[in-house]
Amino acid sequence: MKTIYRFLLAGLCLTILYTQASAQGCVAVRHMSSAAPGTVSSADFFKQRAGHWQVNMGYRYFRSFRHYKGDVEQKERLEQNTEVINLSHAVDLGITYLASPRLSFSVNLPIQYNDRSSLYEHYGNAVSANPEQKRFHTYSQGIGDLRISGNYWLINPVKLPKFNMAIGAGIKLPTGNPGVKGDFHKLDKEKRDYVINKPVDQSIQLGDGGVGFSLEGQGYAQLTSHLTAYFNGYYLFNPRETNNVVRSPEATTQDPITGKFSVADQFAARVGLSQSLHFIPGLAVMLGGRVEGVPAHDAFGGSKGFRRPGYIVSVEPGLSYMRGKFSGAVTVPVALYRNRIKSYSDLQDPTGQRHGDAAFADYLISVSLSRWF
Repeated sequence: MKTIYRFLLAGLCLTILYTQASAQGCVAVRHMSSAAPGTVSSADFFKQRAGHWQVNMGYRYFRSFRHYKGDVEQKERLEQNTEVINLSHAVDLGITYLASPRLSFSVNLPIQYNDRSSLYEHYGNAVSANPEQKRFHTYSQGIGDLRISGNYWLINPVKLPKFNMAIGAGIKLPTGNPGVKGDFHKLDKEKRDYVINKPVDQSIQLGDGGVGFSLEGQGYAQLTSHLTAYFNGYYLFNPRETNNVVRSPEATTQDPITGKFSVADQFAARVGLSQSLHFIPGLAVMLGGRVEGVPAHDAFGGSKGFRRPGYIVSVEPGLSYMRGKFSGAVTVPVALYRNRIKSYSDLQDPTGQRHGDAAFADYLISVSLSRWF
């Protein structure tokens, strides 16, 4: 019984504690771990004592290309080949220190590579402005925002309770560059190509330029000897209103509200079931639901600046496996519902007509590995 329970909890906690919030498109949810990763993500957790360490690595990939205004897909963008395509690869490196079986501290740093291609940012979407419908690319690569967090289980996990919940808090430091620049192609009056260098789109910036703090919670409930329910969530507070990155001189002149990038709050939550497979010791299958996004208004501080608020609701199947001090998990959240809500700037329109769009991915691939030392 205890062996099965350990398999359940080990695989479960690897997934719920090392879940990655993800951009999934132009709605720029920063890549970071949700809650302290690796607190109990090993089969040998119940043997761990104060002073033990765990190293974690996660990988995330998505391709966003479907444009939404509200929850309505702008299908004409695909039909006209004017969609914006974001490709994102990120590796999240982390280390956790177990101060006691109930208390742990973690440090996480993402390393990212992003590729964004579009027509509108360069020659334009219109055939009159871009007769050959040329698409160009901008890029960003480097470290993201560093996160330091702590996590505390309300009940001692060593006692093997059938229900437990952990609370956590963290701080996000602006180590990622919020002002990565790229080359944008333009045409002069004689239709000759020239290049201007300016900040790339917010969705592929490496950081947001603000110090933030998060509140987190996660837990599990053992339903049967093989079936466990899990849940987790967090909210990242970003009190700073805007960073110092000017999107472009034109943006500042045309709309002072969105001339600089917003430093936006973000949120994520997951709930689901984990079923251990007794015929393959250490393997568990998972199925859950997931929501993540960026609000239009921050909980603290102002909400001006350029942002694309919205949220994604996904179904999230996955697998987890543990052996000795090693644990691994793969999840593939598939989007069921996408909504690009009105931004602070949109809401200032007295006619109520302004409503920006955003591109979303169909799915996300997330892989996480963990080992105790």
